[in-house]
Amino acid sequence: MTRAELLQTAKPILFNTEMVRAILDGCKTATRRVIKPQPKNKIAYRFAGCRAGKWGYPAKDVHKYWGKEFKRAEQLTTEEENRCWTPPCHTGDILYVRETWTNCNIASPEKYLYKADYDLNIYPYCNWMWHPSIHMPKEAACIFLRVTGVRAERLQDITEKEALKEGISDEPLIEGGSEKFSALWQFPHIWDSTIPKKNRELYGWDANPWVWVIEFERLEAE
Repeated sequence: MTRAELLQTAKPILFNTEMVRAILDGCKTATRRVIKPQPKNKIAYRFAGCRAGKWGYPAKDVHKYWGKEFKRAEQLTTEEENRCWTPPCHTGDILYVRETWTNCNIASPEKYLYKADYDLNIYPYCNWMWHPSIHMPKEAACIFLRVTGVRAERLQDITEKEALKEGISDEPLIEGGSEKFSALWQFPHIWDSTIPKKNRELYGWDANPWVWVIEFERLEAE
């Protein structure tokens, strides 16, 4: 698909500069986003009925077949039983990455620059005025992703393999050294760094919130 075709249907997704670099390196193929409001127990995708295409609480007895993690919490109100959730995206969706960016000066052949493309240790005198990813215009998009899967799970259910998909390196901390920390050990610290302090009691690692797990692959625009 051409870039113009991708932009027509693409939805935005935000990543910080470190994670954008991990996507460009091909080592980040998943991301986790907090489910709001938090469900009382595990939710499931609805294939049929009036709420088809949404996520909600499964039938009361479904845990007998699907597993105990689907057992409903006790004494759910009618309002809570009927609650539905919509994830940020669905399998098959095309996403464009919003990243830290800036406008080029008029002498540049490029209209936009992206912080992920610049190593400030190599380019210490690049004093561009970087803009937050949330403000990046759609026309500036240059990274496109196709969603390959969406599921709901507890944050602490993540495994070492899944933490690696989040783009976390398990390489030695010092070049040539042997000391290193697993991706799973690093993930809680990285997760908490993205959650404002005032919200960590609800959505931090120790709170073990329900999250959307979004898996994706990078698309090359023609």
